[in-house]
Amino acid sequence: MIEDKNPQRTSISQLGEFGLIEHLTKNFEINQSSTLKGIGDDAAVLDFKDKKVVVSTDIMVEGVHFDLAYMPLKHLGYKAVVSNVSDICAMNAKATQITVSIAVSNRFPLEALEELFHGITLAANEYKIDVIGGDTTSSQKGLIISITVLGEADEEEIVYRNGAKSTDLLVVTGDIGAAYMGLQVLEREKQVFQVNPNSQPDLELYTYLIERQLKPEARADVRTLLHALEIKPTAMIDISDGLSSEIIHICKQSKVGCNLYEDKLPLDPQFINVCEEFDIDSTTVAINGGEDYELLFTIPIDDFDKIKGNPNFSIIGHMTEESEGIHLVTRANTKIPLKARGWNALSE
Repeated sequence: MIEDKNPQRTSISQLGEFGLIEHLTKNFEINQSSTLKGIGDDAAVLDFKDKKVVVSTDIMVEGVHFDLAYMPLKHLGYKAVVSNVSDICAMNAKATQITVSIAVSNRFPLEALEELFHGITLAANEYKIDVIGGDTTSSQKGLIISITVLGEADEEEIVYRNGAKSTDLLVVTGDIGAAYMGLQVLEREKQVFQVNPNSQPDLELYTYLIERQLKPEARADVRTLLHALEIKPTAMIDISDGLSSEIIHICKQSKVGCNLYEDKLPLDPQFINVCEEFDIDSTTVAINGGEDYELLFTIPIDDFDKIKGNPNFSIIGHMTEESEGIHLVTRANTKIPLKARGWNALSE
């Protein structure tokens, strides 16, 4: 495909704030019966009747959470929605609505924002959620995206982080670590490009890892899968900041300990191969990487037979008494204290 060297660039100042909002939001559709009024008034109006409402907010800042050198704006919009939907999934609830707020500098033309909102629209359609409002403002540099997500669930369905028992099993969905290694591949290719702008990266060997970084999916299916198995987790959290950090969150809030088994970690073969290529320990990446958006949860040991052998889930450990501490049990059967080395947005 021949790249257009002179793409159309429409200054957003030509539209004004309200014209911009109308232009960017005209393709959003209403999917939820609980949305009585969406975009177009001073506030959205929702009707959840007997359901409980769950709410979460997430913010993404250029240069901190994403790099537009390799993150297409359409993918960024999609990922921004997914990261918020994942938080609702981690409550064992169903995401229903979002608000989208952006701060943008004048280096972004209208066409760039159209790409961003194209991704947001694709995600909204994929997860059957309504975009019901938000805000736009200017930024002195870079792009900032803030999304607030709402969801619903019956009270007895909601799962918190503080319900794990010392006899529970520790379970994770999917595989872990791939998103972090996808980021490493993209960072490496960025550095190569900076040295030689004429180089064309061959990313065929890394397609799964890159997709996990640039276009992750929230595990909205897990709620249905667990319901069909007649399993209700005792505690749950999404893996956005790294497995080790999330395990420690559950342990601290539930006042329990944990043994995580190295040989039980679900690792994709492409992930293992690329860890070897980068000479990085796969276990270290798997437990600290983050951005996998898989779900980590605990279940009563009596539910073992219901979940064993299920391809969607891996039993990776068990909870213990709080006094026993939080440990990684290595393949050599050595216990190592588990440290929170995952993502920290406020680190220096």
